Amino acid sequence: MSRISVIPRISLTWLLVAQALVIMPHLGHLPSWVIALWLGCAGWRIQIFRMRARYPNAWAKAGLMLAAVVGVLFSRGSLVGLDAGVVLLIAAFVLKLVEMRSKRDALVLIFLGFFAVVTAYLFDDSMPMALFSLLPVTALLAAMIGLQQSGLATQPWPTARLAGGLLLQALPLMLLLFIFFPRLGPLWSLPTPNNKATSGLSDSMTPADIAELSRSPALAFRASFDGQTPPRSELYWRALTLEQFDGQRWSQSSFTQQTLAPAWEKRGEALHYSIVMQPSAQRWLFGLDVAETSLEQTQLMSDFRLQRRAPVQRSLLYQVTSWPQALREPKQVSVALRHNLQLPAQGEPRSRAWAAELKRSHPQPEQLVQALLQHFNRQPFAYTLRPPALGVNNIDDFLFVTRSGFCAHYAGAMTFVLRAAGIPARVVAGYQGGEFNPAGNYVQVRQFDAHAWVEYWQAGRGWVSVDPTFQVAPERIEMGLEEALSAEHSFLEGSPLSPLRYRQLSWLNQLRLGWDNLNYGWQRWVLGYQSAQQLAFLQRWLGRIDAQSLALSLVGGGALLLGLLSLWLFKPWQRERDVQRRLFRRFEQLLARHAITRQPGEGPRDYAERAAQALPAQAQAIRAFAAAFEAQRYAGQTASVAQLRQHLQVLRRALPWRFTRAEQ
Repeated sequence: MSRISVIPRISLTWLLVAQALVIMPHLGHLPSWVIALWLGCAGWRIQIFRMRARYPNAWAKAGLMLAAVVGVLFSRGSLVGLDAGVVLLIAAFVLKLVEMRSKRDALVLIFLGFFAVVTAYLFDDSMPMALFSLLPVTALLAAMIGLQQSGLATQPWPTARLAGGLLLQALPLMLLLFIFFPRLGPLWSLPTPNNKATSGLSDSMTPADIAELSRSPALAFRASFDGQTPPRSELYWRALTLEQFDGQRWSQSSFTQQTLAPAWEKRGEALHYSIVMQPSAQRWLFGLDVAETSLEQTQLMSDFRLQRRAPVQRSLLYQVTSWPQALREPKQVSVALRHNLQLPAQGEPRSRAWAAELKRSHPQPEQLVQALLQHFNRQPFAYTLRPPALGVNNIDDFLFVTRSGFCAHYAGAMTFVLRAAGIPARVVAGYQGGEFNPAGNYVQVRQFDAHAWVEYWQAGRGWVSVDPTFQVAPERIEMGLEEALSAEHSFLEGSPLSPLRYRQLSWLNQLRLGWDNLNYGWQRWVLGYQSAQQLAFLQRWLGRIDAQSLALSLVGGGALLLGLLSLWLFKPWQRERDVQRRLFRRFEQLLARHAITRQPGEGPRDYAERAAQALPAQAQAIRAFAAAFEAQRYAGQTASVAQLRQHLQVLRRALPWRFTRAEQ
């Protein structure tokens, strides 16, 4: 007979269900061989339980682990990093299933499953993911209950109900810890998984890049205003400024990386709003000009963009105040202006000649800018996501041949002509507009709202923003991309199932907006509940208190609460006062580590003799303790308890750390 306690059928069943539920959220980024590995290991484990297959020996286990490591190396290209680490974790979680022999092994597998559930949040922290994670957690709890072999654990559904009840009982404590436990910053940061989509603007731009974003319905961020939301035509969300042009691509210059605060003057009414930004793996934040924020490790850069010290790797909530009518750098130094006059030495001859002609006929910068905007408005230019191909002199071809393009074409061409005419100018990349959600009173901005416009500098006025796209397709600015592309029917043509394409269906649109409002609340009040939000929330209830005092109070109160809870759970005043019985319980625990558990109704002598036969190398120490216990407990001998403790200590040293194959 096996000397190792058998895993109960109900526990094994729930373990298999839990593994399937744990792996399911990872399907999008796991290599296919991991799925095949799980199917094979699950089938193997079932055959072991039916006594139709053997446990893997040491060579088989080493081979399987080596194969998993090689698989990770070939599928991920490395064994280091978040992606590789998660795949290795899931592979170990799967392989442990066939190695599992004792209840202790089952507990290790269950705890490993809880950790694997958490890793799914590294790839998806949405509300549906949080709700789904309750299923594998419940299944893992049911597997843990099934290990007890009680009468309840012989049926699946009562076991699941008990697991769900335990989970519900833990909810109040979870809410208390979530609200009051100090929101500590991470001790280290993890890179964004390679397979996690973080589509968005990059630090350089070609027209094709903006066109690609214009085909994506992915969410970029949501913004909620204090008070009335500004009109759509005024929502120009700055991300970054592009000042360097190599003839094909606009990119950031080294000058814009300076952390010197720009000179600007607040004018007009301020806008107060909050933004919940999606992960972008970039350091810049979004905001209307000119933006200020109290977010830690964030500052206003020399080109008026907001930038963090670390990339945005998860959903980020921050508060912003903007002054759209602010005066920006009315006095600029010559070195900075030269960066905004840079052009390639060769190329675009027709555009350069036209710029010289415009400068002669319009000597004032403002007049020349207006002439350019009127040219885009009056000439037969077209707004399209399907522009004709351009040649080497792409700006010449766009301005004088094809005259068809989208925002990046117009912004890039206008900036080039202004620079060629001696007017400092630059391209601003970001987003324009956004869809207003009346259910939550906020604006949702998606990747297809990506936009590029122009800033030019004028003495006394500083940087002035203009949008040549508005002259060609005003409906793009006032109504959105879908209206601007209504004639060519190219809006989200690559996403036929996106509900954004069917906004004309009122019932479907209401469902979409309502679901988005739920997700916004999740991001704002759960994912966005960080230290600043916690401090503000608690200050409304506790009055003015600084962060340090609040943290100390919460830590002290939490420690006191946990202490009281521990006293209530463990009840040390009810501990066994009989020293002999307490030492015998320790004796049972030592043998239980080697899968030798005392059966109901089994006497100490019979139990010790069975253990001595199972562990012949330690038989003498086992019999010595049992004889001393019987002599003191039942024969009335007056040997001291210290002698019994000494026998127990000898046994503890004689026993190995855990059972070996020879004991199985």
